[in-house]
Amino acid sequence: MQIQEEKERKERIEREREVNLKDNISRIKYKIVILSGKGGVGKSTVAVNLAYGLGLRGKKVGILDIDIHGPSLAKMLGIEGKVMQIAVGRKRPAPIKVVENIYALTIASMLKNPDQPIIWRGPLKMHAIKQFLSDIEWPPLDYLIIDCPPGTGDEPLSIIQLLKKVDGAIIVSTPQDVAFLDARKTINFAKALDTPILGIIENMSGFKCPYCGKDIDLFKKGGAKKAAIDLKVDILGEIPIDTNIVNTSDNGRPFIYDFNKLPAAKSMEKIVDKVLEKFPNK
Repeated sequence: MQIQEEKERKERIEREREVNLKDNISRIKYKIVILSGKGGVGKSTVAVNLAYGLGLRGKKVGILDIDIHGPSLAKMLGIEGKVMQIAVGRKRPAPIKVVENIYALTIASMLKNPDQPIIWRGPLKMHAIKQFLSDIEWPPLDYLIIDCPPGTGDEPLSIIQLLKKVDGAIIVSTPQDVAFLDARKTINFAKALDTPILGIIENMSGFKCPYCGKDIDLFKKGGAKKAAIDLKVDILGEIPIDTNIVNTSDNGRPFIYDFNKLPAAKSMEKIVDKVLEKFPNK
C-alpha cells in the first residue's frame, strides 16, 4: 500500500510540474540560448549585458543560469546572498528581481556556501533544470536569456528539449582559430536541434593600447567573419577587450550602462539592436 501511495504521489507531482512548465513557457514570448564551444570566451558577460540592454529598452527580461557546476551570474548581477521568495498569494518561489524589468535565477542563489561544489551526474542536472522552469513561478517576460555552460552536453540539450521551441541561439567565441573550431561545432549543434541561429558574437575582438592608442589584435581577429561565411550565419557584433568589463562584472554592475560611451559598450548596444531586429513584432 505504501509503495502504491508513494508512486501515485510522485506521479501527481510530475503532472503538476508539467502543468507549471507549460504555464511558465506560455508567458515567455521569446527564448534565447547563449552558447559557446569552449569556456573563457565571455559568454556570461554577453548574456548579462544583453539582458541589461533589453531591459533598458523597456523589455521585461529573465536571465536563467543553467551552468550548474560553475554559476557566475549571481556575482555578475550583484545578487549574491539574495534568496528567492514566495510572494503573497503564490505557491511557488519567484526569480530574484535584479532591477526593474530584469529577473534572474541561478543555482548559486540556492547554495548556503558559495564555495560548495555541485557534484552531480547528468540525470540530476537535467532534473534541476526542469525544476528551474516548473517549480519556479516566472513572471510574464518579453525575453528569457539562458546562459548555458560551454559545450554541447547535458545542460544545453536539456533546456532546448524542455522548451520545445527556442526562438534563437547566440554563439559566443573569441577570435582565434582554436576557439572557432569549437564554435563551429556549437553552430552545428544548434542546427541539429532545429534551433534558429541569431548569429555569432566575436568577443575580445582587439584591444586599444591605453598608452599609444594603437589597436592590438591580442587573439587575432576575423574568426567570426570566416565562420559566418562558411556556415551561413550572421555576425551580431565584435566586442573589443575593455578592462572595465572585468571590473563591472566583479562588482555586479552593468557595463553596458555604466560605461555606455566606450567602444565595447557601443558594440554591445548594436548587438541589442540586431537582436531586437530579429523579432520585429516586439
